[in-house]
Amino acid sequence: MVASTTAVPVSRADPGTARAQAVPVRRQTGDIRGPWIRSQGISVARHAAALRPFRAGEFGSGPAAPSEGHLQAVNALLVRLRKGLLEVSEQVRGDARRAAAQPTTARLQELVVSKHRAHDWVRAIERIWDFYFELFGQRQSAFADWLLSCDRIALSCYQAAYLGVGEPKPLPAPPPFCYARTGFSPATFRRGIPLSRLGRQLNPFPLVQLPYHRLVNPWTLGAVLHEVSHNLQSDLGLNRAVPVAMGRRLLDEGCPPAVVQTWVRWNREIWADLSALLLGGPAVIGSLLDVVGRSPRAVVTYNSRGPHPTPWFRVYISTELLRRMGFTEEAERYASLWSKIYPDPRAGTLPKAMVDTFARANPAVVDVLCFRPFAELGRQSLASTIKFGDKEHQMTLEAAERLAAGTDPGIIPARLLIGAARAALDRQLARPGVITRNFYTELARR
Repeated sequence: MVASTTAVPVSRADPGTARAQAVPVRRQTGDIRGPWIRSQGISVARHAAALRPFRAGEFGSGPAAPSEGHLQAVNALLVRLRKGLLEVSEQVRGDARRAAAQPTTARLQELVVSKHRAHDWVRAIERIWDFYFELFGQRQSAFADWLLSCDRIALSCYQAAYLGVGEPKPLPAPPPFCYARTGFSPATFRRGIPLSRLGRQLNPFPLVQLPYHRLVNPWTLGAVLHEVSHNLQSDLGLNRAVPVAMGRRLLDEGCPPAVVQTWVRWNREIWADLSALLLGGPAVIGSLLDVVGRSPRAVVTYNSRGPHPTPWFRVYISTELLRRMGFTEEAERYASLWSKIYPDPRAGTLPKAMVDTFARANPAVVDVLCFRPFAELGRQSLASTIKFGDKEHQMTLEAAERLAAGTDPGIIPARLLIGAARAALDRQLARPGVITRNFYTELARR
């Protein structure tokens, strides 16, 4: 008899079941010390490489983009600072190699000390890099043409001043650069001064900070002329000459020393107000009233440390210059409006001696700053250097009509278009939105 055999079926397990029954691979973290030591040098080197100079074209290629001069000035600052960072990052890599080969406490502490130094360098440079990255990045936003327009107004101011001086002067470069900062007042940061926002490094070119609410209303952009004038005072070399001339003249007028000291403290803001008026004409006082026309208490409250003249004085200083420029009727109208709103300067905390001597001091200050020669201006006065008379005023009023109509305002200097926008608004030649659109369209296309 033949024995029978029974075939045993071969089982084919379900793939999902096989995976479920598989023993999981247990992975180990591995060594911690060695990789951590190596990563210190790697991270610092990569961070240093990331804080690289800015490249042409990375903020756009249109006219609103930062100029080659602005990029070069910032990159020169970054390259100089990165040199120190690269040196200290090389120190970190060397300490990392030595600590990996001999991980003693002393070696490891050398590594973390050099890493700490590198971290401080990184933070300082990153702060500067971020500052300019934000500023330049605005030129790729919806506000690019607005900022470009303000750049062109600022350049027009510089051209007027440097073409008007009595003798050649070295040409400052790059020109001012405008940027927006919501929620802040207009401000400027002058060329060559240490800035806290740059870690006390020297600012390579003038910066003009403009709040959004000014950009929206271009007839209020007299602030551009004022802030640019601060930079002109510095670049023309008048920083010392202006306060000295003011002080001497007021002493000659018999003003008490405390009064003279106050006027001298205000010299930069007074000079900027007067220069802006010469650059832009009567409409600039309208912009000034927009700024200083506040509650009666604020207008007649004295700040013993403030750089600005108390608002009550400030408007009358400008109307005095406007009168000397030949615009007597406009000066009287602005002064009359101001006195109607704020009739009594003694209602606040203005020093009695300042009020008592103001009628004598005010014309003296305007005269010495605007109608007396300065060596720094080629032995010319400011009013002879930056000219604004009836001719310029008529150009401004004609440009107002053209802006309102949406037609080409012609060859009028950019600095005069602020006054044109103000005149178009005051005379109700067009809706505010139309004036704004045409203002920026004209300046952006130049």
